[in-house]
Amino acid sequence: METFITALVAIIALIVLITLIKMVKIVPQQRNDVVERLGKYNRTLTPGLNILVPFIDAVRTKVDLREQVVSFPPQPVITSDNLVVSIDTVLYFKVIDPVRATYEIANFLQAIEQLTVTTLRNVIGSMDLERSLTSREEVNRQLSVVLDENTGRWGVKVTRVEIKAIEPPPSIRDSMEKQMRAERDRRAAILNAEGVKQSQILTAEGDKQAAVLRADGDRQARILQAEGQAKAIKLVVDAIHVSAPDNKVMAWQYLQALPQIAAGASNKLWIVPVELTKALDGIASTFGGLRSDPEAAEAARESGAETEAEAARMAAEAAAAVKEIEIEASRLPKE
Repeated sequence: METFITALVAIIALIVLITLIKMVKIVPQQRNDVVERLGKYNRTLTPGLNILVPFIDAVRTKVDLREQVVSFPPQPVITSDNLVVSIDTVLYFKVIDPVRATYEIANFLQAIEQLTVTTLRNVIGSMDLERSLTSREEVNRQLSVVLDENTGRWGVKVTRVEIKAIEPPPSIRDSMEKQMRAERDRRAAILNAEGVKQSQILTAEGDKQAAVLRADGDRQARILQAEGQAKAIKLVVDAIHVSAPDNKVMAWQYLQALPQIAAGASNKLWIVPVELTKALDGIASTFGGLRSDPEAAEAARESGAETEAEAARMAAEAAAAVKEIEIEASRLPKE
């Protein structure tokens, strides 16, 4: 009897313990539990400690209130130019009303997936391939608007929809790659040609500037040389004017230069004009006049007998040179 009573007490204690465990419900943060009493919605348990009626109240669903991310498998979509593309989407959502998310729809995640697929087909179906590849922001915006309008009554808020990838058919990918390679080659050729053009332009401009600078330097050098020669001539002329030489000095200078003219290695043939012989006759008469003039003789004696002898010798050499030239000229055959 005592054994039976002990077993009964143990069973009652176990039932009480189980009852107490079922009465106490601890809900973690960012989660709500939907409670039903006898199969009917009763209340929503918030985070913290909650008390339930044992064997009468039951938790129907545990709803996570955090923002969730779900990636849908690739879906085939036909564009307006009849090309099939595969689109991967990523969905960000959060439950804002646990009661409606539990009772308004059986499986809101599956419903969102199917709604996303149909919306994608409608949006991409109105675009061609090129536009669909370059209009992701527009597609994302339209998806967000449609999903937000339809999921609001389910107690779900779609915060963001992103297209992860758009994969065209392999043949289209090959054509696009060839087109991009051709475009890159074209741009590279254009850039190369522009570089060569700029290089040639810069080289031509450099040559032009160098030629201009060389010409300017040559001009400046010639101007300076001409100015130097002009100054030298002016100095000589000024010196001649200051010294006031007479015909005797000029005749002496001419006689000094005449042997140098005749001593050239290339002077094989001379054509002596008549004016030259007349000039030499004048010079000879001048020297003759110098010897007959008493004042000139006195000046010659004062300057020295050596100067007079040198002048007479140079005059004789000049006359002999002229005669030789005339003889050589007379021996030449006449045309």
